[in-house]
Amino acid sequence: MVKQEAPENNPYSERGENSRKVLVRDKTPALFRPLELRSRTAINRVAVSPMCQYCATAGMPDDWHFQHLASRAVGGAGIVFAEATAVSPIGRATSHCLGIWSDEQRDAYSRIVHFIRSQGALAGIQLVHSGRKASLVHPASGGGSLPREQGGWQTIAPSPIPFRKDHQVPLEMDKRAIEETIGQFAQAARRARQAGFDVLEIHGAHGYLIHGFLSPISNFRSDEYGGSFENRIRFLLEVIDAVRSEWPDDLPLFLRISASDWIDGGWSIHDSVNLAKRLRADGKVDLIDCSSGGASPEQKIKVYPGYQADFARRMRMESGILTGAVGLIGTGELAESIVASGMADLVFVGRAMLMDPYWPKRAAKSLRADYTWPLQYERGDVY
Repeated sequence: MVKQEAPENNPYSERGENSRKVLVRDKTPALFRPLELRSRTAINRVAVSPMCQYCATAGMPDDWHFQHLASRAVGGAGIVFAEATAVSPIGRATSHCLGIWSDEQRDAYSRIVHFIRSQGALAGIQLVHSGRKASLVHPASGGGSLPREQGGWQTIAPSPIPFRKDHQVPLEMDKRAIEETIGQFAQAARRARQAGFDVLEIHGAHGYLIHGFLSPISNFRSDEYGGSFENRIRFLLEVIDAVRSEWPDDLPLFLRISASDWIDGGWSIHDSVNLAKRLRADGKVDLIDCSSGGASPEQKIKVYPGYQADFARRMRMESGILTGAVGLIGTGELAESIVASGMADLVFVGRAMLMDPYWPKRAAKSLRADYTWPLQYERGDVY
């Protein structure tokens, strides 16, 4: 088993000579036990959830993205995920979203990846095509369709059904468009590998393109990509195959799905369990990141801390695949209970991590787990 170790001579490394343990305990909480993922080992079960920053220019990572991801690597997460990163220009949700369709974007990510890994964290990237939820106005300005005269573009989807009335009608994808998009996922995976990422996640949730094929709410096709469950999962399986053709066998591949559409007649937890069983048997996906919703504005969701964790439990228990829980996991105690009880193997922390990049270290302290600070920060650990 090859483990990711921070270089001992790196002056920024928690594991180098300029760092020491500040709390020692023999019994390690489940949240802070290592997680083996093919040839990589996450130092704990906390992942920084991919969170769009909506501040990129031409899809390029810049200094903001560096500090955002680097500070959370210093903060002690086991895996730090870059935000949803588009596989093509038309795959962006907004014109302010990141991409990895060019070598220039790949190279800009390399610096970020190097720093994340220097802190002992695994560097992850989430690949996305936003489908019918692309070409939108910045969320702070309302999120409706971006007019063509302001830089908008034609969206694509499995069927010509807009997400909302203020969204444009997407162009139904023909076989050529399907093949081209699958190829874009493969090319993005190749660039992610070249940039040095340790973990890759395919975004198949929240009403974006892959979820658009999965859900009967948005997929009205009558060909081999629509209708039955087997047909609706076909596009996803082909994307997974294409990504795996460029993503090394020794590196882990995650998949984020919406475990339920939260609407009658939509994709259900039963469908998700069946998909998990299929993916477990295929052996190409290592972990399912269990989110929900996003296929319809008519969804009815009861939101509370950890509200999606039971989806992770169902898929883990009924398929045997590793799962990640996400959704208002704001305290170390809640995260620990999810992992320790076997509901999930990993927790993805989003909003809490936005407010506190050092959330994992504070959680470790509250749970009396081992943790370290860089020497530069140790004198601040008095609270």
